[in-house]
Amino acid sequence: METLITILLMASSAIMILLVLLHKGRGGGLSDMFGGGVSSSLGGSSVAERNLDRLTVGIGVIWFACVIAMGLLLAYQN
Repeated sequence: METLITILLMASSAIMILLVLLHKGRGGGLSDMFGGGVSSSLGGSSVAERNLDRLTVGIGVIWFACVIAMGLLLAYQN
């Protein structure tokens, strides 16, 4: 069981990194400090961005559940 949760945790971590990197920059970061902050708001987010947000939150919930499960397994291991 511990091996399955470890594999699921590693996979969800890798997917989470990729999903966060796919998000569009919203400004206020390090690039804005050096003059690279050209932002244009065209009236909200597209369907693809909303779906990416939902997928990121879903994978985040799976990742969080794996972390909690791993902690409980290690805490109550004989």
